[in-house]
Amino acid sequence: MWFKNLIVYRLAPEWSISAAELEERCAQRALQACGAFDMQSRGWVHVSAASKRYVHTTNGHHLLALGIEEKLLPASIVRQVASDRAAELEQQQGYPVGRRQMRELKERVTEELRARALTRRTTTRAWIDPKNGWFVIDAAGGARADALVETLRDSLGGSLPVQFLDVERSPQMSMASWLMLGDAPLRFTIDQDLELQAADKTKATIRYSRFPLEGKEIRTHLQSGMTATKLGLTWNDRISFVLTEKLQLKRLEFLHVEKEKADGQSEITPEEQFDMDFTLMAGELSQLLSDLAQALGGEAQKQAA
Repeated sequence: MWFKNLIVYRLAPEWSISAAELEERCAQRALQACGAFDMQSRGWVHVSAASKRYVHTTNGHHLLALGIEEKLLPASIVRQVASDRAAELEQQQGYPVGRRQMRELKERVTEELRARALTRRTTTRAWIDPKNGWFVIDAAGGARADALVETLRDSLGGSLPVQFLDVERSPQMSMASWLMLGDAPLRFTIDQDLELQAADKTKATIRYSRFPLEGKEIRTHLQSGMTATKLGLTWNDRISFVLTEKLQLKRLEFLHVEKEKADGQSEITPEEQFDMDFTLMAGELSQLLSDLAQALGGEAQKQAA
C-alpha cells in the first residue's frame, strides 16, 4: 500500500463528492474480466483484501485502486504465425502472398490468438486529500496515471477537476541552485543520487549513485550548461525520494515510519493495520508535498484572463 512513485495533481476546491458517493460510483465501474476478443479491461478493484471496499476513507483522505487486465499477445508471435500461414497459402495458390493478403492473414491470426492469450492484471492506486487539495497517483509513468484519471473522470460522469501541480521555479532550476549552494531549503537534505544532462542535441547524460555531490566536479558540470534532471532528496529525515525534472517523485522510501507503526502494534487486525498505514502515509505525504511546493518557489499564480 505504501506509495513508491508520485505523480502529483492539484484538486480543485469545488470537489465535493462524499466517500459514500465515490464508493458507489467506483462500484458501478468495477473491473470486469477481459472478454474473449478484448485486449484490455479497466475498472476499480478493492483497495485491499482486508477492507473489501472500492474506496478506503480515513480522516477525510480517500484511497482507491484501478485494476487493468491486459491480454499478452506479442507482435512477434502474430508475425511468426502469420508468416507460417503465408508460406502454406503460397504453396496452395502457386504464387507469393501479396500485401493485402498478408494484412488479412495478420488480422485473422490476431483474432484467433486473442481469445487464447494469457491475461496480466496490474493495479494503480490514487490518494485523494480534499482538505489540502492533493490528488496523487502511485505510478512510475504517465500512461498509468492518465488511465486512472480518465477512468475516474468517466466514473464520475465526466467531471474531475484536477491539474498537474504547477510551481514558480522549475525543478531543474531549483535542483541546480541547491547543488551549487550545497544545501536544500526547509526540511530537505541532498542525498547522493543525481542525473545531469547536456542542453545540446547530444543530450549526453551523467549519472551519480551513492556519490557525494558537494564536490567541485558537480558545480563545474552545472556551470558548463548541464541541467539537473534527477536529484535524490530526503525530507525531514523520514522520507527519501528522487525528484525529477517533470516534478515527479520516484523511489520513495519511508525511513523511520515502518518501525514507528510496528511498535506496540502486535495485536491488531489486518484491516486496522491497513487503516493505520494509510493514515500515517497520507499525513506524511501531505506535509512533504506542501514543503516541496514551497521549496520550489510556491505554487504558480494563475493569470487573470
